[in-house]
Amino acid sequence: IKVDREVFELTKRAIEYSEMTDGAFDISFAAMDRIWKFDGSMEEIPSQEIIQKAIEKIGFQNIILDEKNSTIFLKKTGMKIGFGSIGKGYAADKAREVMQNFGINSGIIDASGDMTTWGIQPDKELWKIGITNPFHRYKPSDILKMNNGAVTTSGDYVKFILIDGIRYSHIINPKTGMPSTGLTSVTVIGPNAEICNAFSTSIMVLGKEKGLALINQQLDYAALLITDKGKIIRSKKYKKIKKSLRN
Repeated sequence: IKVDREVFELTKRAIEYSEMTDGAFDISFAAMDRIWKFDGSMEEIPSQEIIQKAIEKIGFQNIILDEKNSTIFLKKTGMKIGFGSIGKGYAADKAREVMQNFGINSGIIDASGDMTTWGIQPDKELWKIGITNPFHRYKPSDILKMNNGAVTTSGDYVKFILIDGIRYSHIINPKTGMPSTGLTSVTVIGPNAEICNAFSTSIMVLGKEKGLALINQQLDYAALLITDKGKIIRSKKYKKIKKSLRN
């Protein structure tokens, strides 16, 4: 199908994020929205057979791009793509770009908790952003002071379902078809909200060890993880990247 160039380029970048994260990030996971519903209507988890059939329709390798004609082809019947995992970060970056093009020299964009900043406040203060700690709602896990950069958070504490006393996250592992486990929240900081978004989602899926290994390889991005036991973990470059957000 022929798509707008903006959609084509976003899809192209999404595939790059998939390759970078070994499939932990995958926009073709959208096929899962047929079996996992987070609107309160689910009363039991899907059977393994149903999950397996959905997994067969997932795979970024089956998204075929035609650069010349700006077309996207999905090789498998029933495949779907969706940009929910990077949509808010992308929207924040685009809104910032539009505003800067209009000559607005400072601002903060908040796309439902995924944020980007530039410049300083009218009172000359830096923008202050608190990172929510789901275990201590009135005590942030950190406070960022920024005038140039982005911060996004992925977590299981806002959107989830509760079945038989067990909480299931809305963030689905594309390889298992099951909700992510082990981490309650992942916040990523860096220059670009879309990329932060891709990493925060991926780390939730990968878990603590693999997630930290991924983010520690990045030059300009860092993460703050909160485990399902409430432990706060910062990636190696967290302090350095945090400082770079105010330049």
